[in-house]
Amino acid sequence: MKMLATLRRSAEKRAAFRRTVRELRSLPAGVARDLQIDRDNVRGIARQAVYGA
Repeated sequence: MKMLATLRRSAEKRAAFRRTVRELRSLPAGVARDLQIDRDNVRGIARQAVYGA
């Protein structure tokens, strides 16, 4: 059971990561600039937000 819970949690985090990347990439350029989000670092920002690393 623990293995299934771990797999489920991993899948949920992966889905959250992909959703966060998609949302950050969809921000208008002006908004991203105001939030100091560099388009080249979107995956890193999403990784930190979801995985805390």
